[in-house]
Amino acid sequence: MPPRLIEPQAPVDGRQSETALFVARGTRRLLRAMKFSTLTELSLASGRRADIVALANDAAIHIVEIKSSIADFRADVKWQEYRFFCDRLYFAIPETVPVEIMPEDAGLIVADAYGATILRDAPEHKLSSGTRRAMLMRFAHAAAHRLHGLSDPDVLTLGPLE
Repeated sequence: MPPRLIEPQAPVDGRQSETALFVARGTRRLLRAMKFSTLTELSLASGRRADIVALANDAAIHIVEIKSSIADFRADVKWQEYRFFCDRLYFAIPETVPVEIMPEDAGLIVADAYGATILRDAPEHKLSSGTRRAMLMRFAHAAAHRLHGLSDPDVLTLGPLE
């Protein structure tokens, strides 16, 4: 049987737990309902990778950092760096992670595989126009590259543009 030309793909590199993947799915459904476009595992100029980057119609950029457990949160020392690349920073957690341990100076989302709820809005810290442009270009290139990979999986062997 010949291979299918189009097979659904999501950037999964094996680092994400099943819980994190479910939280990402529910969070992305919430963001879509809020009229955001989203990408997962987007490389940033710093070399870090954001779990979810959400883009609004007005070019507002939100980053959502997923924490699937208490240990996952305690091991993370990089999350504050994401503020340099977004207008608002959120954490998304499953119901099994206590909300009390999450930083008060970031937004908070509770999610499962089917949906999510914003428990606390993130404070706004507007990006500079140069950083916004760079993030928009990074988002657009990554989205186009991934979409191209859906119709021509061999192109992905050439490596990411991001």
